[in-house]
Amino acid sequence: MALVSLSLSPPCAPAASSSSSHLLTPPSLAGGSGSIRRGGPRGNAGLALTLPAGRRGREWRAPVSSFSSFLPSFFTGSKKKEEEDAKKAATLKEELLAAIAPLDRGAEATPEDKDRVDQIAQQLEEVNPTKEPLKSELLNGKWELLYTTSTSILQPQRPKFLRPYGTIYQAINTDTLRAQNMETLPYFNQVTANLVPLNSRKVAVRFDYFKIFSLIQIKAPGSGKGELEITYLDEDLRVSRGDKGNLFVLKMVDPLYRVPL
Repeated sequence: MALVSLSLSPPCAPAASSSSSHLLTPPSLAGGSGSIRRGGPRGNAGLALTLPAGRRGREWRAPVSSFSSFLPSFFTGSKKKEEEDAKKAATLKEELLAAIAPLDRGAEATPEDKDRVDQIAQQLEEVNPTKEPLKSELLNGKWELLYTTSTSILQPQRPKFLRPYGTIYQAINTDTLRAQNMETLPYFNQVTANLVPLNSRKVAVRFDYFKIFSLIQIKAPGSGKGELEITYLDEDLRVSRGDKGNLFVLKMVDPLYRVPL
């Protein structure tokens, strides 16, 4: 009943050029044909600048670095890409949900079905809006399993009436680094685990207790461990991959759920 298989059967601004030391100096102070005279209007003290005839009536402006004009286009381009990725993600989510809908959580998937679902999932992972899911509040709560390739969950070797046919959930709390898997019909089995972050999107999983029929608690064996990587995460959909190559697609059902300590 590995958690990884959800199994309940275990740019700096350029420096000013030294050759432009008069960059902010008015033309008449930089060797131009203008002149400087003492005293201003009405006898005011100070220097008064007289521009050359060809420049009179024009507003003098200091040259502006091209870097400042780069910033608006940089942020505009970044925002545009985010918008494009969001639109692409929305389309791919619809395709993914449509592809897995008739597959009975993956139990009825043919090899061709699995390949198609995996291809869509990979495209969705490329536009993942949450780059560091373990640092995101979006990961917390109870998720419903929609699709998996894990045979330890699907139990395809069993007669259909003995396979898990009720809803299967997985819950994660990043603040306590706890996780829980929950089957419903027919067995109501559960397992809890501690999580050890390996990076900002992957955890090692260490199971601690199993519950059979939600009543009989059994300490998990030392071999009960694995890894889980969150490869796509938004407000309502999560895609994860286990260390054995299994794919999981889940939807959020309760963001407030807390895993028992």
